[in-house]
Amino acid sequence: MNNSVNTPDTAQNDVFQLSVEQIADRLGNLLSQKKLRLTTAESCTGGQIATTLCAAEDTPEFYGCGFVTFTDEAKIKLLHVRPQTLAEHTAVSQQTVEEMALGARKISGEELAVSVSGYAGPEDGPDGTPAGFIWFAWSVLDQPVFSESHQFSGECEEVIHEAVKFALARLLVQLEAR
Repeated sequence: MNNSVNTPDTAQNDVFQLSVEQIADRLGNLLSQKKLRLTTAESCTGGQIATTLCAAEDTPEFYGCGFVTFTDEAKIKLLHVRPQTLAEHTAVSQQTVEEMALGARKISGEELAVSVSGYAGPEDGPDGTPAGFIWFAWSVLDQPVFSESHQFSGECEEVIHEAVKFALARLLVQLEAR
């Protein structure tokens, strides 16, 4: 499992200058062109990645389903995250988001998945994880899962918005580099 994304900095900077809607449209167009489909596994973003993708043009061409698994029990039941992973590492961990991404792909049958778990706020998590800290994972075709954490700042809604943008932008950059 990989913990970094190997992409040109200029491509990343260009993508991150776009609005989340522009990123979703561009990602949707690229997935459609490549005849690829995406699934989502969300916790702290509560379905906002799916909502953003559903607002893009021709969504059914590249997105069929997503999972909102806010509780540990939902992660276990719907995405087959191992109870041991949650017990040893918590829901906000690299290990959990990687298992969420792999589980979403396996269950949906899609070629790509993005997963997100963290604490958007307003308070810190019960395990001491600071508000705004979020783990992301992306499972893309036959590549190893790659994951990354990020600390966002702002009100809860701002953190969620930025997390959605980050999740989709990182996937777009990765696919455009292929």
